[in-house]
Amino acid sequence: MSEPALVSPSPAPAWGAAGLSIRSGNMEVRLARDAADIDAAQALRFRVFYDEMAARPTPEMAARRRDFDGFDTVCDHLLVIDRGRGGGASTVVGTYRLIRREAAIRHGGFYSAAEYDIAKLEAYPGEVLELGRSCVDAGYRTRPTMQLLWRGIAEYVFHHRIALMFGCASLPGIEPARLALPLAYLYHHHLAPPALRPRAVEARYVDMRLMPPEAIDPTRALVELPPLIKGYLRLGGFVGDGAVIDEQFNTTDICIVVKTDLVTEKYLKHYERKSREG
Repeated sequence: MSEPALVSPSPAPAWGAAGLSIRSGNMEVRLARDAADIDAAQALRFRVFYDEMAARPTPEMAARRRDFDGFDTVCDHLLVIDRGRGGGASTVVGTYRLIRREAAIRHGGFYSAAEYDIAKLEAYPGEVLELGRSCVDAGYRTRPTMQLLWRGIAEYVFHHRIALMFGCASLPGIEPARLALPLAYLYHHHLAPPALRPRAVEARYVDMRLMPPEAIDPTRALVELPPLIKGYLRLGGFVGDGAVIDEQFNTTDICIVVKTDLVTEKYLKHYERKSREG
């Protein structure tokens, strides 16, 4: 995935009766509006996570060719849609799952709580947002598509006055030793401050300190990091203490935390300028 571009003003953002909708040519980013939209997002997730990335579906997922869980019914689904593909599920080419505090309470907790102790994040004053299930169709992993997706997130953050974003981000593979450089780099250079630091639950905790600080080459480490994680770091993001092996998704997960001060400041300036120009 491409790096986030949260600081870029979105093209013609609009919140109407149907919710968020931002258009750019044939492309649109908006929130799912009905069961068919959610089904299309789940179908895309299955193609990317299970067909392409070799995650292990449950028998029911395999039969339905959909990636799903209980959070899908309480969260917001952000969709990237290519109107040039006609109609139906095939038009959804990107998605992100957005879980606010209220939705998490209705479900009984956040998704990340299965991997991390996030009590400090849950106690953070103001609205918090958990990001997850991010994926884009292979033919659309271009900078314009990814910027449109992230502009949708930025507009969502601004609209709902989100103070803090967090979620699990993944590195490919389930052998931490092969990920020693990026994991150690993240721990030694981007560890969250104690007041905001999630920690992997004890039963799943994998120590990220697999190399001493003096042995780390930051340039090489950044090359080995997935673009999405690098993008979070560019926004000033932090990581939690400990990695977690996700056998189902064939990944090694870390917990990312991003304060949204930069996002909201840029958007406030953007809309203040638009107001003056109007």
